[in-house]
Amino acid sequence: MEDWRNGGFGLYLHWPFCQAKCPYCDFNSHVASAIDQRRWQSAYLTEIRRVAALTKGRVLNSVFFGGGTPSMMDPELVQAILDEVRQQWVLANDIEITLEANPTSVEASRFRGYSAAGVNRVSMGFQALNDADLRALGRLHSVEEAKAAFNVARETFDRVSFDLIYARQKQTVEAWRLELREALDFAADHLSLYQLTIEQGTAFGDRYNRGTLRDLPDDDAAADMYFVTQDECERAGLPAYEISNHAHRGNESRHNLIYWRYGDYIGIGPGAHGRLTLNGQKHATETPLGPTQWLMQVEQAGHGELPTTVIPAAEQATEMMMMGLRLREGIDIARYETLLGAPISTKVSDMEALGFVKTETGRLIVTDKGRPVLNGILREILT
Repeated sequence: MEDWRNGGFGLYLHWPFCQAKCPYCDFNSHVASAIDQRRWQSAYLTEIRRVAALTKGRVLNSVFFGGGTPSMMDPELVQAILDEVRQQWVLANDIEITLEANPTSVEASRFRGYSAAGVNRVSMGFQALNDADLRALGRLHSVEEAKAAFNVARETFDRVSFDLIYARQKQTVEAWRLELREALDFAADHLSLYQLTIEQGTAFGDRYNRGTLRDLPDDDAAADMYFVTQDECERAGLPAYEISNHAHRGNESRHNLIYWRYGDYIGIGPGAHGRLTLNGQKHATETPLGPTQWLMQVEQAGHGELPTTVIPAAEQATEMMMMGLRLREGIDIARYETLLGAPISTKVSDMEALGFVKTETGRLIVTDKGRPVLNGILREILT
C-alpha cells in the first residue's frame, strides 16, 4: 500500500481575492476591483483535468475552497468546478466539500447556490465577537451580521464551523473566557481557535516593528488563554483534536485531517501547495503566487504549476511527524519508521520521561502538558 493512503486524498482550490486585506493576514490574498470569473473558471477546469489524468482511479475524500474569500465566487463558478470534479474522480460516499466564507449578508445570500452546487460544509471567519475588535482586525462585518449569516448557514449546510482569534489587543484572560463561552453557546460542531501571531510583511507586522501595535497580551497571558480554550471547549464537548481545532466527535475537518495525517492533496490556484504521490514517489507541488501570473501560465502553458520536487523518504518522515504530532491521535510509529528507514529517535524516551509525550498502541502522542511546547519537542526528536 502506498503511504499516502494512510491519510487520504483531497483537492484544495485557492481563490486569491478578498474585499479588503486584513492587517494580520499573511495568506496569498489580493484586492481586485473586477474579476473575470468565466476566465477563472476556464483555468480551474483546465487544471482539474490535467491533475485528474495523473490520478485516475483514486477516490477523492474532500474538496476545499480556500482563500482569500471564496464566498466571493459566483455560485455558478463553484457549480462548474464541482461538476468537473464529479466527472474526473470517484467521490467518497461521505465526501466533505468545504467553502470558506465571510459572515456578511452578501455572502449569506449566496449560500443556497453553493449548497445546490454540492458544498456541504462552510467555514466562517468570525475572528471576534465584539464590534470594536472586529474593526481593529480590519473585518468588514459586525457581530450581529455574523450571527445572522451563521443562522443562514446552519439552515443551509450539513456542517458549519467558524474561526476566532484570541490574544488580541487589550484582551484579558477573563474577557476571552466570556467570549469563548458565548461562542460555544451557539457553535454547531466545529471551532477553529487561533492565537494572534504577528507576521512579518503584514500591516500588523509593520506596526509592531514601529512600536505602534500596542496592548498585546504578554506571553503568560496568551498561554493562560490557550489553557482556558482547552478547558472551556472540553467542558462543552468540543475537545481539541488538533492544536487549534475543536470538534464534536465525528465532525473533525476531514480535509485538514488529510494534511495532518500526511495524505496526498492537490493544490490548484495561485500560491497553492500540494503533496502528490506519482509512480511511487511523493512530490511537492507549488504554483506562482500572483493571480495574473498563474492565470496566464495556465492559459499559455496549459498548466499552473512550478517545477515539482521529489521528497526523499526521510524528509517525508519528518513532514509526517511535524504534521501528525499536532493531532491528539498522534502518529503511527511503525509508519514513521518505515518512511525514515530507521528506528525513531531515542530522544522520545527523554520526552516521555518528562511527561511531554506518551506511546500507546503503537502511536506517539503529545500529552496535554506537551502541547504548548510542541515546537520544542519536535526540535528535540528531529535533530
